[in-house]
Amino acid sequence: MTDMDPASIVGNARECTLQHFQSVARKVYVTDVETPYPQGKLIVSRTNVEGVITHCNQSFVDMSGYEEHELVGQPHCILRHPDMPAAAFRDLWETVQAGRQWHGYVKNLRKDGGYYWVYATVVPNVRDGQIVGYTSVRREPARNRIAEAEALYRSMS
Repeated sequence: MTDMDPASIVGNARECTLQHFQSVARKVYVTDVETPYPQGKLIVSRTNVEGVITHCNQSFVDMSGYEEHELVGQPHCILRHPDMPAAAFRDLWETVQAGRQWHGYVKNLRKDGGYYWVYATVVPNVRDGQIVGYTSVRREPARNRIAEAEALYRSMS
C-alpha cells in the first residue's frame, strides 16, 4: 500500500503513521474536514478473504476521493482513519471470519485527508461452505450515535 501524496491533501493536515496488521506502517495526512454522507446512497464494496478490494460502487469512489483503479487491488485499510482503534477492526475481522455479520460506526479517511462517517454492515460471502470474501454496505450514520462511537473509540485507544 502506498503512502498518501501530500499534494492530494486539502487544508491544514497533521502527519500520522498508522500501524496496520502484518506490521505494515503507512504515513497518512489527516485534516478536520468532514465530508457529509450522501443522503439516500449506499456505499458498497467487496473484498477477498485477505481484505483486498475486488469491487466498489460509484458512491464508494465518490466518498473516498480515490479513483476506482486506485481502490481495486488495495487493502480496505487504505481508508483507515487514525482515530479508529485497532481493537475495533480486530472485532470486525474476528466476527466476519467466524461467519457472522458485523455492524458498527466507522470513521473513514479520504484521499484528500478529510474523513466521513458510516454505519457499516459487513457480511461474509460463503460459497460451498467456505468464506470466499466479504461485502460491506455502508449507510448514513445517525449523528447522535457518531458522538457515542467517538467517545468509545477514544476510550479504546
